[in-house]
Amino acid sequence: MTVDAWITLGVLAVAFGLLVWDRFVPSIIVFAATVSLLLANVIDTGQAFSGFANPAPITVGALYVVAAAAQRTGLLSAVVASALGRTGGLSSLTRLVVPSALASGLFNNTPLVAILIPDVVAWARRLGISASRFLLPLSYAAILGGTLTVLGTSTNLVVSGLLEETGAEPLGVFELTKIGAPVVLVGLVTLIFVSAKLVPERQTAPESITEDIREFAMEMRVLPDSPIDGRTVEEAGLRHLRGVYLVQIDRHGQVIAPVAPTEPLEAGDALTFVGAVDNVLDLQRMRGLAPAGADHLDELRQARNKLFEVVVGRTSPVAGRTLREAGFRARYGAAVLAIHRSGQRITTKLGEVRLRHGDTLVLLAGPDFRARWTESGDFLVTAPLAAPPPAATRQAPIVAAVLVAFVVLSAVGVLSIVEGALLAAGALIALRVVSFSDAKSSIDLDVLLLIASAFGLGVAVETSGLAQIIADGFVDALGGLGTFGIILAVVLATWALTEMVTNNAAAVVVFPIALSIAEPSGVDPRLMAIAVAVTASTSFLSPIGYQTNTMVYGPGGYRFTDYMRAGLPLTIVTLLTIAGMTTLLN
Repeated sequence: MTVDAWITLGVLAVAFGLLVWDRFVPSIIVFAATVSLLLANVIDTGQAFSGFANPAPITVGALYVVAAAAQRTGLLSAVVASALGRTGGLSSLTRLVVPSALASGLFNNTPLVAILIPDVVAWARRLGISASRFLLPLSYAAILGGTLTVLGTSTNLVVSGLLEETGAEPLGVFELTKIGAPVVLVGLVTLIFVSAKLVPERQTAPESITEDIREFAMEMRVLPDSPIDGRTVEEAGLRHLRGVYLVQIDRHGQVIAPVAPTEPLEAGDALTFVGAVDNVLDLQRMRGLAPAGADHLDELRQARNKLFEVVVGRTSPVAGRTLREAGFRARYGAAVLAIHRSGQRITTKLGEVRLRHGDTLVLLAGPDFRARWTESGDFLVTAPLAAPPPAATRQAPIVAAVLVAFVVLSAVGVLSIVEGALLAAGALIALRVVSFSDAKSSIDLDVLLLIASAFGLGVAVETSGLAQIIADGFVDALGGLGTFGIILAVVLATWALTEMVTNNAAAVVVFPIALSIAEPSGVDPRLMAIAVAVTASTSFLSPIGYQTNTMVYGPGGYRFTDYMRAGLPLTIVTLLTIAGMTTLLN
């Protein structure tokens, strides 16, 4: 090996060790590894930072904005909650991963995962279960589904473009299906019955902090003709909510308290819940429920409006009055969503609560609310909340239309994926579905840094000759097994590079090597190219090999070793299936 190859191998080994140690932020480790290779003159400045000009991180950043708009409007909340059910067990997992895999065949898997993550997290929080049990399987299922068609992932499009450059026809939309379908079938069975059981329960940082939980009261109404209209409290899934308790039902002025699990719900029922602020606000995402006074809330559901927590001052004009008597919405241009009173549980309708000095209110108001009222004396404390505001469901069709246009225009080649993602994000900001400030805050810069930095590592692996050495090593070791051995060698080389760098980088590096090996070995070059595309899209052992794995890393509270443990059986069966099907079809 050359000196550069040894340096690259050493840097990768140290980076991998630090990732496994799990003491530093992964994006910083990968960025530092790339900078180390730059300082060692293995790669130049342009190569080291080529990922920052690559469409991949830009696309993911734009898709975060699209996902924020989908979350804000509750586009998929009802669908996700209905599909996942209320058990949180194997059936819920199956109902999540199977449709996600199938959808990923026609809908690029990266935006799909970006949109689903917030809803899965909210659903898990309502049931009091760890979202980590579902987010990594969601990513794995989307990765598997991305192998079904050429539209499923950008890697497929990269390989198709590389084929075109050789003078061959580009890949057909369903040309990958002959290998991808068996991979998806075998992969989903393994995922559901083996890998998912190996995913540990993790807590994100906010969940792991123990603190004195304040109970807020929130009033919700049962919508007519909704899935919970006519069902009992137990059947509606309102009996065992994490951190939330249904204290009473107001039905046409008749109060039902305590509420029995067998009590049937009726349209128009006013349900009073108490619980931690994040948990009661999550109720807004439940299908069949809407905040009391939803009609008045609609005019406040604008992209720029936010949630605030305020404490009523002693001299406040609202102290001693109900919200209606104080004309709260007209006076402050804000709607009260929840109330907390220290030392006392509020069990009456919010509109009938006589506010007191020291009461804490959760408000939906414009971004200038804090500036306008901080010095007034009406409120002692005014602080913005990180929780998302109520879903602007009337804007959901706008998000749906933008998403459909993005998918169709990208699929037929009118726009590239990065162009479509940027236009979709820009359109949603321009249409005020999501504000510019919220769009900025929705982008996870750590993820973008991780993706961009990984490209520098990929360039180093290729230019140092390490990629060729890895490929040759696999071929020398497995060439004696005949055609299957040659194909398995290419598959393993692709997989190894995908886990070390990124899927797109691995495909670009291995593609020419695979074609040079194919013809002398009697393997159809086109079939070998498909094997490279499918393999490069099946990264299960690390958070850096594939974008969706990186995206669930933070929300799931995962460690680097979680991917290795859950991804190993999935990796073994998919790689063997790819090599076996390619050999069979050759």
